[in-house]
Amino acid sequence: MLRRDFVRTASLGAAFGIFRRPSLTWPSHHGGIHGAIHGAGTADDARFIALRDRYFLQHLTLNPVTSTYLGGDGYSSRLVEANGRLRDYSPNALASEVASYRDLRTAISAVDPASLSARARIDRALVLAQLDFMLREITERHYYQRAVDTYVAEPFRGVDWFIQQMTPGSGTQLGTGDEWALVVHRVGAMPAYLATAQQQLLAGKRAGNLPDHRMIERDGIAGAKANADYFRTTLPKLARDAMGNRAFASSTLTALTKQCAAAATAWDRFAVFMAATFNIHETRDRFACGEQEYAWRVTHVLRDSRTPAALFAYGAEQVALYTDRITDVARAYATSAKLRLTFGTAAERAASVRRVMEHLSNDAPRTDDELFRWYRETGVRAVAYGRERALFDIPADYKLDVVPTPPVLRSTIDAAYYPAPPFKKTGVGRFYLTPTGNDAAALRAQNRASVADTAVHEGFPGHDWHYKYMTQHARDISNVRWLTPGAVEDSSSMWSDSMAAEGWALYAEELMAEPAPGKPYGFYDAGEYLYELQGQLLRAVRVRVDVGIHTGRMSFNDAIDYFTEHVDFIPHARQRAAHDPAARASADGALRAIYRYSKWPTQAITYNLGKSAIGRLRESVQRHEGSQFSRRAFHERFMRMGTIPAGYFADVFSASDV
Repeated sequence: MLRRDFVRTASLGAAFGIFRRPSLTWPSHHGGIHGAIHGAGTADDARFIALRDRYFLQHLTLNPVTSTYLGGDGYSSRLVEANGRLRDYSPNALASEVASYRDLRTAISAVDPASLSARARIDRALVLAQLDFMLREITERHYYQRAVDTYVAEPFRGVDWFIQQMTPGSGTQLGTGDEWALVVHRVGAMPAYLATAQQQLLAGKRAGNLPDHRMIERDGIAGAKANADYFRTTLPKLARDAMGNRAFASSTLTALTKQCAAAATAWDRFAVFMAATFNIHETRDRFACGEQEYAWRVTHVLRDSRTPAALFAYGAEQVALYTDRITDVARAYATSAKLRLTFGTAAERAASVRRVMEHLSNDAPRTDDELFRWYRETGVRAVAYGRERALFDIPADYKLDVVPTPPVLRSTIDAAYYPAPPFKKTGVGRFYLTPTGNDAAALRAQNRASVADTAVHEGFPGHDWHYKYMTQHARDISNVRWLTPGAVEDSSSMWSDSMAAEGWALYAEELMAEPAPGKPYGFYDAGEYLYELQGQLLRAVRVRVDVGIHTGRMSFNDAIDYFTEHVDFIPHARQRAAHDPAARASADGALRAIYRYSKWPTQAITYNLGKSAIGRLRESVQRHEGSQFSRRAFHERFMRMGTIPAGYFADVFSASDV
């Protein structure tokens, strides 16, 4: 997965590991399935592009943390100062934002799509969808009145991501005087930002527009306290080490320490405010976005025509499909491994699948060094397989790097991919793997068979390959196709980018499993394929439970029970947790997963829906091109479309000007 969870400690250590983006030697031929990417354009293209670029620059100006995430200052010098600001959620600022969005929407709607090139038509539809989402969130849902996790995560991330992008100095030094001055300004903006957040949350309470009690407790109170610790203690120490004894260091560090102290106090007060204002013991669930809102997002954001009812049924079908597949492979593996297991009843099948996976856990690394060696060897093997099967045109100097997660991030991730900002020269995407400290139980959970699927999803040809390819071909991807409107990866996010990013990574898992001569499971062996199927099954379960909890078809606990039964093959795990350690671990993991889904309606379904959309598009192109079809050309053409759902371009994908 990408960095989808709120990281509550600084990643300056990550910044020290992210220096300059390596320059890969890409093949000279970059043609799509039918040749050139860019068409000649039309007379109205220039008019629309001017509006599109105006919108993009304005959006990053209004959303400075999104600008930092994308490296907006590398796009325009006008966005340098955005790295020292936070978004203004005051009523006057939101009213001004709405007015500007409405003006832009009117102007862009007036451009006749029939007069545009196919490429521009795609961007027009995308921009209108993004504007509609922002206007809906502000004017209809008033989501700023309950966006607790946004208020807590956004300020921290703005500092964290900017530090990761700073100019490397000598030795362990990082950042210029001007860059650290922007950090001082952004930290200094936090007390006023939190005061506005409190005003908006109080307005939401008066209007009955309240956040869920889980978000209040976990993100609002615990997250604010973690931020207070970070700004009071961690950031000043990390900044001192990064600045060193350079000329600007003394005065800048003094200013930063002062602002950090004020920010920490503000975060402490925010935690107290949350506890005093809201009832964390409330039993009512307030996370569900509702049938109408969910349907709107699926149709207008994700570009999928199915209703929530149809998706709920589809989720069950996908769960059944992958359950049958994993059962068949487990049965075959059990026979070859001489495991005496029965697969008669549903209960026996679940127990036997779990027993096979427990058997695979016996082949576990003895040390962290061995674990990392397995991942690196798997990465080499995956890249070689991609070349052998002509899945991609891979530069000779491309390799998958797996690096230890910086200490400050280890409490929040096991394995994750951190993409580089697309508009800056500094920064490189990293596949992070968290060491276990040579803990035997933790090492057993990362057995040899489990490595391949994670390496494929996070590395090659998943996130690492996807983002490096897109960044290298950024000239073919328009600015708005990088946007994450609303926020970056929290409950205010639009999540349309996840259809492409997570959909691609899940597609990559399945792509590598396509049978080849003498290789029934493609890249994987039988044990590795079981874990690949479990990954597919997990994403199928997400469709069922995400639709379920957000449209009232499932309760929170119903979703936990469904998850433990169908992902971990442990029925009734909540009820068994008190006396069964495995059931307790399963129930705890499911609780964390369902809480995440409860915050982010439709994000959890993007993995499966995005993968399936890519698969349908590939089938369509293959039917159209027949014997001329090339998987490599299809994959590369798809990646150059950027991080947008396939539904925006599927009907014109084979055109020469997209």
